[in-house]
This record gives sequence, structure tokens and C-alpha cells, in this order.
Amino acid sequence: MAPSNEEIFNEYLNTLIHDYISAASEAEKARTRDEIVEQILPYVRKIAGGLARRSNDPVDDLTQVGSMGLIKALDKYNPLAGSSFKTYATYLITGEIRHYLRDKSSMVKAPRQIYELYYRMNQIVQQLTDEFGRPPNDLEIAEALDCTVEKVKDAGEVDRRRTVISLDQFVVGQDGQNGDTMFIERLVDESDMNQTHHQENRLYIEQALASLKEELRVVVKMTYYDDMSQMEIASVLGISQMQVSRRLRKALDLLHDRCRAEMVLLSH
Repeated sequence: MAPSNEEIFNEYLNTLIHDYISAASEAEKARTRDEIVEQILPYVRKIAGGLARRSNDPVDDLTQVGSMGLIKALDKYNPLAGSSFKTYATYLITGEIRHYLRDKSSMVKAPRQIYELYYRMNQIVQQLTDEFGRPPNDLEIAEALDCTVEKVKDAGEVDRRRTVISLDQFVVGQDGQNGDTMFIERLVDESDMNQTHHQENRLYIEQALASLKEELRVVVKMTYYDDMSQMEIASVLGISQMQVSRRLRKALDLLHDRCRAEMVLLSH
């Protein structure tokens, strides 16, 4: 069977990464870095596009921010760590964009009345959806709230930012501390989360996660660490949403079985 375009690209990318790491001079290193950035920039833009749809920020702005994450990935990547460069870069690109959105959100606070309208709007949207049998449009929401369509759009912006930037969104660092903690708390049964067993549970789950094939491990981390939707993951990985769903289900089943074997109770 002939290799796919993705396989050919990944092989070429791995060659570039090897050349970058082993470059004999700074000039050669810079040339190789520019080539890598040029090759991966469309991938950065794809990630930025997925987050831009949820945050309402310009794709070009988020692509530029994501490119900074790509440069960091080049500087920090260790091929002996086990992950491919593309996988490692995905985490740093996504993390850089999320940090940017979080910081931007903290600097630009919506007026209190907009937050109040946001909470009222959520209730009205549910009521109108039940009444109409479909989601209401902005004009219908505005009429129900007795406000302008512009105010509804402002409240919607709060909703989008809360979706992207929430307190439980941690990006995986090189040591994986924040992400692993959140992932464990989602998988392990609360009755087993006492102080005595927590560290042991954490070790079992880390070992179980490391035992997964990379294609499964990536989907798990994007879902639980990066809080990405299945459609976003599908777009980033270039596969269908159904394939993402199947990989996630398979990964969680394998994690469940592995941890049960170690006497760890996992929630479904």
C-alpha cells in the first residue's frame, strides 16, 4: 500500500526536525527552522480556526499567537521523550493561544449588566427553544429580553469566552502536572479520592495513559486536557468526528481495564 499524503508529510517533517536538532551552525539551524514553520503554519492556522470560532477572535491573530507556541515547541522538543514533534507542537500551540485568550479576557471585562444579561439570556434561550422547537435567533431573544440585538450579541460574546476560557482548562506542560491532576479527578471515582490512595491512583493512571498508542493518547489529552470538542479534534487531526469518538471510547475502555487490573476504581 502506498503511503498517504499525511504519512509522507510526517516523514518529511521528522527529517526536518532531525536536521534542525543536529544543525552544525546557527545559520543552518535558522534556515531549517524557517522551513519547519512554513510547513506547519497551515496546521497552526487550523488549530487557531477551531478556537477562533468559539472565542470570536480573528483567525489571523490567533495564528500569529499559535506560531509563538510552535517556536517554543522547536526549542523544547526532545525526540527521546516518546511523542512525535507534531503531537508535542499541538499542545504548545493550543496552550499559547489559550493563554492569550485567558489573559485578554482578564484585561477586558464586560460591564456587570452584560454578565447579568448573559445569565438571563441562557434561561430565555432554553424557554424559547422549548416553545419554538428550535434555537431562537438574536432578534427573538432581544424581544423576549426587551433589549437590543447588539446587547444580545455582547452577552453572546461573554458566553463564547466562558466556553473557551474556564477554570478547569489546563494546558499540558512538559511535566504534565496540571493536566494529569484534572484527568485523574475526572476518571477516578470520588469515593477513592482520599489522601491515602490519591498518589497511588495517579501513578496507575499515568502508567495506563502512557501505555496507550499515540493516536489514542492524543485524543484523550485533547479532550480532557485541552477541553476541545470532538469536531475540533477531528479538524486538527484530519479525521472524522466519528473516528475521534471511536478512538476516545477505545482509549477510555483501555484505561478503565488497565486501572481496574490495578484495583483502581474508575468512573464511566
